[in-house]
Amino acid sequence: MCAPLTPNHLEALVRHWNTLSEAGNPESFHSRSHLTRITALVCLACGTKVKEKKTSTPVRLITEEELEMYDGSRDGQPIYMAVKGVVFDVTTGKEFYGKGAPYNALVGKDSTRAVAKMSLDPADLTHDTTGLTEEQLQSLDRIFTGTYKAKYPIVGYTARHVLNEDGSPNKNFKPEDQPHFTMKEEL
Repeated sequence: MCAPLTPNHLEALVRHWNTLSEAGNPESFHSRSHLTRITALVCLACGTKVKEKKTSTPVRLITEEELEMYDGSRDGQPIYMAVKGVVFDVTTGKEFYGKGAPYNALVGKDSTRAVAKMSLDPADLTHDTTGLTEEQLQSLDRIFTGTYKAKYPIVGYTARHVLNEDGSPNKNFKPEDQPHFTMKEEL
């Protein structure tokens, strides 16, 4: 059981609450972050040490122009590539995708066709899968799941994946069906 709160506890509690509130949404009373705050405050008041859990970066919509900025050419900046409209942070594979690396041509864009064909031909560095054989499409699915989803964090989706050519919402895109997406935390 907790000891009674002293003025020092209350001051610490208020300081901690203010720190947490600055980053959160005060209107989201029943959110997970609110429960985390309450837990932290109760533990702080009781003198219990709490391990802070790092949260992942929210998944977001990434434009083609933005994706181009993460092509491995700038030191210290993440390296992104998209496959099937899903944007992966491939920075941990810098020896494969970084500047001057063998697969650098694939980064900073949606390289779905190139991954399906196992090609580095500039004509294949596109999202377009038109004309791919059944074998290439199956290879794409295996590599997408076995390599990219298994090894690299998802940081977003390309606009083309979420929106149609005319800018209208893609009705086939269901965020809740996407990997690493939870409706409660991401929207």
